[in-house]
Formats: sequence, structure tokens, C-alpha cells
Amino acid sequence: MHVLFVTSEVDPLVKTGGLADVSAALPSALRELGIDVRILVPGYPGVLAGVRARRVADEVALLPGVAPMSFLQGRMPRDDIPVYILDCPSLYDRPGGPYQDADGVEWPDNARRFAALGRAAALLGRRASPLRWRADIVHCNDWQSGLAPAYLHFDPQPCARSLLAVHNLAFHGSFPASLAPALCLPWEGYSMHGYEFHGRISFLKAGLYYADRIATVSPRYAREIQSEAYGCGLHGLLAERAAQLSGILNGIDTATWDPRTDRNLRRRYSERSLHGKSLNKGTLQARFGLAQDPKIPLLGMVTRLTHQKGVDLVPEALALLGDRPWQLVVLGSGDPVIAQRLLAFSAERPGQVGFLSDFDEPLAHQIEGGADLFVMPSRFEPCGLNQMYSMRYATPPVVRRTGGLADTVIDAQAQTLDAGTATGFIFDLPEAPALAEALARALDCYADPKAWRGVQRAGMRRDFSWRPSALRYREVYAGLLERG
Repeated sequence: MHVLFVTSEVDPLVKTGGLADVSAALPSALRELGIDVRILVPGYPGVLAGVRARRVADEVALLPGVAPMSFLQGRMPRDDIPVYILDCPSLYDRPGGPYQDADGVEWPDNARRFAALGRAAALLGRRASPLRWRADIVHCNDWQSGLAPAYLHFDPQPCARSLLAVHNLAFHGSFPASLAPALCLPWEGYSMHGYEFHGRISFLKAGLYYADRIATVSPRYAREIQSEAYGCGLHGLLAERAAQLSGILNGIDTATWDPRTDRNLRRRYSERSLHGKSLNKGTLQARFGLAQDPKIPLLGMVTRLTHQKGVDLVPEALALLGDRPWQLVVLGSGDPVIAQRLLAFSAERPGQVGFLSDFDEPLAHQIEGGADLFVMPSRFEPCGLNQMYSMRYATPPVVRRTGGLADTVIDAQAQTLDAGTATGFIFDLPEAPALAEALARALDCYADPKAWRGVQRAGMRRDFSWRPSALRYREVYAGLLERG
């Protein structure tokens, strides 16, 4: 079984969010099951610098007006997984991030940049692949590789089967219809039964319409996106394709995220001995300039500053707690308006609230290892990873009942506390009073050492490894190949 895993980012070479984590961990878990999976990623500067690669095919012309491109092959630095790099300096060799320049402005040629990725993926799934290796299945991820299933569909040659994994339906990859010829898209596909969406080309819709199978990153999210409230205008198509839609919960990298071995922590700890966590708490309080009082509950957040994540609910919710003691540390970047509100909130409450507008991987680990509670009030959350990191680090999460958050966290109610299965605290409405009520319940539990230890340890016992997810993907792949 040959699987080409197509992604626009993969940790540790290039990362803007959770997709990079998935792109590193899932292929590794699939390889452990005996699947020959290989990664395809654009040749950004960080990728070329991080992989010792050699050219393995002649240059190919993928798009009109764009210089011919090369395939380089190397190995991922952490686990030696084969990686193909689409080398095209005119598209990828530039400063900034994979989607935006250094000022946060979208690259104006993103349509061509990621159409090229899709065309390259489809080429490696053709019988006439330019490489000795040919994919049986092309596993695409989000809009950036969403055109690959369309290219495979319209190719007259026998081709690989395709799967599109949706990590976040909110990002469509929408571009002017006039680009269709430049992207080598046939006009026959420009309709509601194809890649057209509100008079534009939607890379995501192309993938959803033409892929042989669709997967999302949690079972609940697979159901949610078939509704108008969560479907981002694509709910009708997804409902029609429900039989080809699977919700497969993401896992986490349990080697990287392990409090017993995490070198980012001042003191490592385990389920049997949680003493080290209190030392990490003191270090975290000092890092953010908070009062170093071990008895004050410390809330942590590591998040993108977007409306989706519900960060704007937090200041009001905490104000509703009255005179209850608490502290808050937030690490995140994104919307400047939300960032400014958090800066103002920290200025209003010196010694109680700390905010750093940045992406800092070691500090993210330190927040998981030092905070008492982790707050994730997302308005929607396809899967979420931090709530799973938090449970593994004995940092019970406070989450909204949506997507993967609902699939992974067990609410601390009388029955679950008595059964020893409670792992966190859940609220329903995306409103500050609802979040405040959940925080109040969490603080009440924190004040009961026996109950609190039970919630911490129940979370640490959960298995969030990638193996169960990889087994489900193997089932989906097998089904695709059986149907030819």
C-alpha cells in the first residue's frame, strides 16, 4: 500500500498550526503499520535547509507560465520518513511563512503555489509517474492540496485513489474564476457540481467534490459540518457525501508531549508523582511576572488569537468570577484587536494576568506543565490538540462542547467524579457566563484535593496516541483499494 501524504506544512520543517503536527505524527504511525507512506511538501527555505535531499526526477512543467519544477527526495529529520520536496524557487523560495509574507499579507500567487502542489501530487499518482515509486492513494490535507483530487478525476490515465482530510472547513482557498486556465482546470468542472463556489474557484470544494473519500479530524466534527451552523456553506455537499465521510479523531505525539521526559520542563513528573508540577508552576508564574503563590489556581492558554478560539470570552468570564482567586497566562498570536484586548487586560491586572504575543514551542510545553487548568472556549474546534496535551500533563481542560473537544473530554459531574472517569470541564453556549460557570466548577474541584487528583490522573491515563487513528485510516485506505 503506497500512500502519498500531501501537506503544506510539516513539523519540524515548517509550522503554522496543528496541521504540521498531524503531518509529522500520522505518517509515522502509518509506517509502523507497514504502510509505505511518503510525504510531499513544497520546497520552502526551511524545508530545503532541514532535509538533505537529492533530485530524483527530471524537471516537469506543471503550470503554464511557471518555471519547470523538480522533485527532490530526502528523509524527515526526526523519524527518517521519506519526503518528496517540490522544488520551485519562483513559487516557494521567499521569506515569510508558507501562506503569508512577513507582514501577514497573503501571497498574491497562492493559487498557483498550491495548484502546483496539487498537480505534483496527482502526477505521482499516475501510472506514468516521473518517479520509480507511484502512489496507490493520495492523502490530501485541507484546501492547500484540495485540487489534487480534481486533477486525478480529470486525468484520462488510470490514477491513484484520493482522500481529502479536512482539518478546518473554515478555510476554503477561494480564488477568481478567471484563473481556471492558468491552473489547468477544465471549464466543465466550473459548476455547482464541481469546483465552483459563489462564482469563484474553491480549492476546498474541489477536494470535497472529487475526492474518493473524505475524512475529518473528529467524529463529532464530521456530523457538525453537515449542518448549516458549521458547514461554512458546504453542508449540503457534505450531507450528500455522508456515506464517503469519516470522522477519525486525531492523536498526539506522545513521545514529544510526555511530562515524564519533556526537557522543556524545569521538573519532569508522572501520574505516580505530581510533585514536579508545582515547581513548574512557580517557574511559569515567574516567567509571566505573576505573584508566586502555589495556592492560587493558574489558568493557561496556548492559542491562535482568532474569533474561532473564543479568546474574547475569557476576560469577561473571569470578571464574572468575582473575588475568587485565579491567575491567567496566555501565549498566542493572531488578530491584533484580540491581542490588544489581552494586553489591556494584563495591564489592568498586574501580577494576575500575563500575556505574550508570540509562538514559542518550549513555552507552550511549560504552560502545559505548569498551569493548573487549560482554557479552550472555542466556538468550533474540528479536533484540537491542546486539550489532549493538557490531560496528559495533568492540567484539566475547560472546553466548549464542540467538535473534538466534546469527543475527548469527559465532563466532571457527580457521576463521572465518583466513577473516576472525569477529565475536564465542559460548557455549552459560546458565551462568557457559560464559560464562567464552567470555570467556577473547575475552581471548586481544585479546592477539593482528592477530587482534583482524581481528575488529573484520569486524564493522564487516557490513550491519545496516533495508533488508533492510523488503524482507522488503514481501514479507509483498504476500502478505497478494494473498490478500485
